[in-house]
Amino acid sequence: MAILAPIFGLILLGLFHTEAKEHTLSSQDASFCHGGLEVIYPELDIFQCLIIPKNLREKVSQVWKAPQVYFSTAQKKKSYVLVMVDPDAPNRSEPTSAYWRHWLVVDIQGSALKEGQIEGTTLTDYKLPTPPSNSGFHRYQFMLFEQPPDASVSLTEQEEASRGKWDFQAFITSFDLGEPVATLQFLTQNYKD
Repeated sequence: MAILAPIFGLILLGLFHTEAKEHTLSSQDASFCHGGLEVIYPELDIFQCLIIPKNLREKVSQVWKAPQVYFSTAQKKKSYVLVMVDPDAPNRSEPTSAYWRHWLVVDIQGSALKEGQIEGTTLTDYKLPTPPSNSGFHRYQFMLFEQPPDASVSLTEQEEASRGKWDFQAFITSFDLGEPVATLQFLTQNYKD
């Protein structure tokens, strides 16, 4: 069994990383993912950090709507907060608009999350990952937090007015969210680049 896991992983990497010779994840990017979060788009099941294959970049940034999100170890009676951000806006070398908030859902029921359903209160509607042309690869990070009991998680008026330059750490601190229970990210660039 121990031999099959690396082989199976190589097979999966072959499926998702059709251009692995051209672009590979750094060890820092690869180590971001933990906890068993799974994000599913129509033709792409993401359960580990990866670079979106070139042939799927247009679909992920222009066609596909909000993905299904699974967390198989969610506790049925707990609530969760799901955040999707781009820490590389407008580009990774000068992220002056980071964190760009792409999706924020609170009060997600653990029982629904186990089934891939995002049943909760959407504070920020899902925004397709659309990195600007010639801005290089952007990381799109999904973070799942356990929501403290009786916490009423919300955005300020200022946060509601803009998705960019979001003080993500202040948000985490103000609602005592702590460390995420699971994280996942993918990298993509403008599909025309």
